[in-house]
Amino acid sequence: MPNRSGLRAVVLTTTAVLLSAALAGCGGKEEHGDLTAQKLDWQDCPAPSDAEGGGSAPSPLPGGAKWECATMKAPLDWSRPKGDTIDIALIRARSSGPASKRIGSLVFNFGGPGGSGVSTLPAFGSDYTALRTRYDLVSFDPRGVGRSAPVECESDAQLDEYFQQDATPDDAAERAQLLQRTQQFNAACEKNSKKVLPHVRTTDVARDMDLMRQVLGDDKLHYFGISYGTELGGVYAHLFPGHVGRAVLDAVVDPTQNPEQSALGQARGFQLALDNFAKDCTSKTTDCPIGDTEQEVKDRIAKLLADLEKKPIPGLFPRQLTQTAATNGIAQSLYSKDFWGYLTEGLEEAYDGDGKILMLLSDSMNGRNENGEYSNLTAANIAINCSDEKPRYTADDVQRKLPEFRAASPLFGDYLAWGMVGCTDWAVPGAADHPDVSAPGSAPVLVIGNTGDPATPYEGARKMVDALGKGVGVELTYKGQGHGAYDSKNKCVQGAVNGYLLDGKVPKAGTVCS
Repeated sequence: MPNRSGLRAVVLTTTAVLLSAALAGCGGKEEHGDLTAQKLDWQDCPAPSDAEGGGSAPSPLPGGAKWECATMKAPLDWSRPKGDTIDIALIRARSSGPASKRIGSLVFNFGGPGGSGVSTLPAFGSDYTALRTRYDLVSFDPRGVGRSAPVECESDAQLDEYFQQDATPDDAAERAQLLQRTQQFNAACEKNSKKVLPHVRTTDVARDMDLMRQVLGDDKLHYFGISYGTELGGVYAHLFPGHVGRAVLDAVVDPTQNPEQSALGQARGFQLALDNFAKDCTSKTTDCPIGDTEQEVKDRIAKLLADLEKKPIPGLFPRQLTQTAATNGIAQSLYSKDFWGYLTEGLEEAYDGDGKILMLLSDSMNGRNENGEYSNLTAANIAINCSDEKPRYTADDVQRKLPEFRAASPLFGDYLAWGMVGCTDWAVPGAADHPDVSAPGSAPVLVIGNTGDPATPYEGARKMVDALGKGVGVELTYKGQGHGAYDSKNKCVQGAVNGYLLDGKVPKAGTVCS
């Protein structure tokens, strides 16, 4: 399974929709001049494409402001800027304040990698009401994602089968089957997306963002990156330090880690989140319905997963809830404390033989809607990660590392360790062991770490600050739960972020919010 660096808003949006319902291309070669001189034709936004997750056209913001969409041309291959172009899909909501107070555009990336910014920004637009007083809110589908030359791999039916596979093999036969299925998926990506696969690296997206900055008419890029979006922001700052405006990185990816170290960090992070979930459930005044003690909660979850490996239970007809799907669903619910109630209910029902809620959670992680249609979230996630990450791990590598992963997390260790084979036999070589985010000369970058973050552990914020370089990274700590800090609605965090983005007031390094 893919080792995602945090899907944040993308999966949270899908989860909310699915649970509430259940429980209640590349352009051809063309002659063009300077792409920085192109004019964007902003129009009413269409309904999201299948690759973006489908659904309805975005509703206006409170107060009636409409979302507008446009397409920007960018080089397919940045080493050949006069060659073929691709379309980059953009969305914006204009600034609500007076023109004299407008700073420019604030560009968002919500993570993944593989998440559609065009479909995600409207879902969270009201959270950024204060920021819209001085900025146009802008997001986009990064190349390979959504409507921006999307990576295509397998059909919906094939993906259903792919996600039902045993992702934690116990013997040689199961290991061979996992590797064979991974190879099959990766071969489909090469067959169906050969032209775009070499050009979806994070460095390519960063160059797209600098083109976007110029086309939007801004001297500096003002930026809000979340989860993988923090890695993208760091890479942009490295490539274009003189073009960095006011930038915020929230739920920070550790830029110093290779894929193995990142996966091991996630194992520890999800285990911490599970521990916090168990503690929260058993500390309430009402009885915890899934265990009387923290250890009993975790023991019963472990037993459920062991039982599901032997005998899956009914999920969403005709699919059954397998051990892998249940693990995936549990992990998804730990991205936000808002979903702990769903996890409790899902576990209760699973103990009674009904796997529907855990399967809905798993589906949301994988970009599957209630109609059985997948966005290209998984395809893009794997393509971008495998293009960025140089190491290629074998089954023997994983076998040697399993004890360390199991020590980090008895529940998630195997799952995340075996995810490292996802780039084996990938068609495009990986770029580096880890991204370069050193950015001497950049404007200050506000870096926010959340002590309870499962997907991007807190320690990554300090590593990002150090890697950005002296005088660039400014660290802020949020003592909370979930993936990300600003969307927790914590007044201290939002006050610090708003003060910087709106008024240029850099928080004191080492500020702590709780």
